[in-house]
Amino acid sequence: MNILPPDLVIFDCDGVLVDSEPISVGVLLDVVAALGVRISENAAYDLFLGKSMATIRGLIESEFGLAMSDDHLAEVRSAVYARFERELKPIAGIHDAIAKLSGARCVASSSQPDRIRLSLRVTGLLELFEPHIYSSTMVKRGKPEPDLFLHAAREMGVAPSRCVVIEDSAAGVEAAQKAGMRVLAFAGGSHAATPGLRAAIAALGPDAVFHDMNELPGLLAGTDGRLRASL
Repeated sequence: MNILPPDLVIFDCDGVLVDSEPISVGVLLDVVAALGVRISENAAYDLFLGKSMATIRGLIESEFGLAMSDDHLAEVRSAVYARFERELKPIAGIHDAIAKLSGARCVASSSQPDRIRLSLRVTGLLELFEPHIYSSTMVKRGKPEPDLFLHAAREMGVAPSRCVVIEDSAAGVEAAQKAGMRVLAFAGGSHAATPGLRAAIAALGPDAVFHDMNELPGLLAGTDGRLRASL
């Protein structure tokens, strides 16, 4: 059995193309703390990673009793964008990895379209994906539901069974599996060692797990030899 090659590679953005999660989580926790609620970094990654801001907003209210207003969300967004402009870096090796890929590719992210394009522009990746950029704002349900990945495949004209998703979160892995797509879990972002994250991904049984973007072309070309790898 060989999981590859696919007709379409669907990349998540945060934590897969750009090393944004520590910035995003840090800003969110600072804003929430100023409103009187303390959330640990580990809890934030466990609860929020890979999910849309609308879902995160609901979780903060249900789990911590804090109702964030539209103004609070705007504050988070503004601070994140400002830090992205100053600090955001691409995932190590991603430019070279993409340069070695053939075939169709796109981005499908829980972030808003303007944030996705900002992230890709700052890190020099935008021209590698534009205009094939899809956001959870385009579908009814975000990850871990399959809607976004199915939307991306439909727009790209590729059957779900011929897609491979590159994800870093349990929510994203689950969404890809529900969409009937193969999924490779990337565990090389600066947030990936967070307790609970690796176990949550491993429990879902992605088709492979990798820690270095230099491994991706071999996986997608079917030359790596792995279907699954231990976290």
